[in-house]
Amino acid sequence: MANAERSGRPAEAFGPTAADTARARLRAARLGLWLLAAVLAVRQVAVVLRTPRGERLTDLETWVGPGGVLHVNGSLYDSTRFTGTPFGGLVLKPLTRAAEQALGWGWTFGTLLLVAALGLVVARALPQPVSRRTALLAAPVTISLLMLSLPVRNTLWLGQTSIIPVLLVLLGCFVVRDRRAAGVLIGLAAALQPTVLLFAALLWFTGRRRAAAAAGASFAAVTALAWAAMPHDSYTYWVHHMAGVGLGGEADALANQSLHGALLRLGLSGPPEIGLFLSLGAAVAALGVRRAVRYARDGQLLLAVALTGCAAIVVSPTTWQHQLLWVLPAVVGRVGKRASDRYVWPVAVILVMTLPAKMMLPNMAALYPLRDNAVLLAAVAAATVLPFLPRTSPYYRAPVPTEYARPVPTRWKHVPLLPFLKRVLTRPNLLLELLLIRVTYAAYQQVRLGATGGTNTGGRARAEAHGRQILDIERFLHIDVEHWANHAVVKVGWLRDFFDFYYESFHFVVPLSVLALLYWRRPVDYRWARASLGFATLLALVGFWLYPLAPPRLMPNLGVIDTVHGVQDFSKPDYGTLTALTNQYAAMPSLHFGWSLWCGLVIAIVAPKWWMKALGLLHPFFTVSAIVATGNHWVLDAVGGALVVGGGFGLSYLFMGPRARSVTATARAVEPAVPEVSERDPASR
Repeated sequence: MANAERSGRPAEAFGPTAADTARARLRAARLGLWLLAAVLAVRQVAVVLRTPRGERLTDLETWVGPGGVLHVNGSLYDSTRFTGTPFGGLVLKPLTRAAEQALGWGWTFGTLLLVAALGLVVARALPQPVSRRTALLAAPVTISLLMLSLPVRNTLWLGQTSIIPVLLVLLGCFVVRDRRAAGVLIGLAAALQPTVLLFAALLWFTGRRRAAAAAGASFAAVTALAWAAMPHDSYTYWVHHMAGVGLGGEADALANQSLHGALLRLGLSGPPEIGLFLSLGAAVAALGVRRAVRYARDGQLLLAVALTGCAAIVVSPTTWQHQLLWVLPAVVGRVGKRASDRYVWPVAVILVMTLPAKMMLPNMAALYPLRDNAVLLAAVAAATVLPFLPRTSPYYRAPVPTEYARPVPTRWKHVPLLPFLKRVLTRPNLLLELLLIRVTYAAYQQVRLGATGGTNTGGRARAEAHGRQILDIERFLHIDVEHWANHAVVKVGWLRDFFDFYYESFHFVVPLSVLALLYWRRPVDYRWARASLGFATLLALVGFWLYPLAPPRLMPNLGVIDTVHGVQDFSKPDYGTLTALTNQYAAMPSLHFGWSLWCGLVIAIVAPKWWMKALGLLHPFFTVSAIVATGNHWVLDAVGGALVVGGGFGLSYLFMGPRARSVTATARAVEPAVPEVSERDPASR
């Protein structure tokens, strides 16, 4: 203060202000996001260009490569390999020679530039008002999501042109000011992808009739030009194939995410299927355009464009994976009155558009119709039923805030490291939780299966070498009881059956039951326990990757009997088909024991009665007995499982702070003198 007084300057001049710090953090975040977008773009280029010729850019090769359909003198559609419109063929033919000379670098980098332009236009079109932070971070986030999306990755891999119609529509709606020019751009997009003509209806009913007329006129003009230049091809496409029906792959293939494809996959065919498709398609188109008009008048034009694009996906006879990009902009729609519900729709859209459908839903026959049509269902839901909030709704900018528990004092000054991960008092959205749990477990399965230590033969040798190391350590410690315990249990039939059943059944049932009970009765403890389990599983995956280990049952000459899986053929490098299903060398640490120990500790901490705590602690005891007796794990695997569980609880404490005190609604009502901390969720700001 003395220095400030002598210099005549305020004290703030000697240090950064809060505003300066916030601006610096925003700049750092923006730079980091742009670097992420650049890394994703480089990765996509590397994936495409490192693939051998003939396996990449297959559609482009079919069009312009040696002997491609654009070289032939006959019809473009003789082989059904060309799926574009006659106008698309007319435009591509002059580019054939140039494309041959740069069939890879030029096309791939040109596609990346189109994706970047698309991201910039979408970021600019966000519904107003948006904060300065959102405006600065929107472009790199959008480009990153586009790079990760399956349609863009598919477009880069195949060498398709499906990004161009989307970009032309967005340019016409958000960039070009002249209405006639905007209509011309949309008409050109429709000439490349006919169902895009639905946007002319959107323009017409939102008062932009001059643009709608220009769109229809330009579509008719370029289509007529293509018909004059290629009459036979035009007749084949528009009349014989009814705007492309039957071109490309089989219409009932999973890649066709249109309503027509879904009906064929359900077993319908012939006139009943065609009639149902036409009637349902007309209903979706009418309802989708009507909803889009309403949101456009509400000032959410980007959402309106997305809904119209979703309707176009549904009504098209064939909508291949590279043509599904219209669903992604629908992420800007806001659904739900509570702040905690706002994440459900964006997360669902991002997961559907970036992950294979098999990761979204379990491999169960009853769920195949949902899994096989995941993107189509998202498009139908967005176009017809999802109750997106209008900007006039009081919940649009100010949803019901999330309630947080009071912060718990900690011993260490920097704990928690992530203070924004506060303890929420209310239950999280159940649909979002189930979706994230399923995707996380699918990712866990993929990583666990991939952590084989190389090839099957090489992985086996390394895993068996590690198995001998573990056995030597256990012999040194005099805890090598696996062979004795295994043979002792095998001699007692009922005991063997009990441990086999326990090993196979309780590994998933008990953790899921604990999570379900915590979700329903103790939501504060649910978040803390779930985070601890997630961190423990992540640490275990690192162990699987770094230290592949053969369990006792897969160690040659050890004599351990595999009571669960049956006798293994040690003459085969992969032990038959068993390792094709899962990584048999993911033994260290044991998540069978780790998850059971997590269950026991959580029950012991939160259970109200002593006998419940004791019963919970029996579960890890029975589990460790089962994994050793059945020959599936070493004793030291259980020690490793205990270590990762301890690490999970430790990381949860480090990042989120100690477990918060649960506060019930009754307790809050009778303690009005002590105000409870309640903040808005960051998503609502």
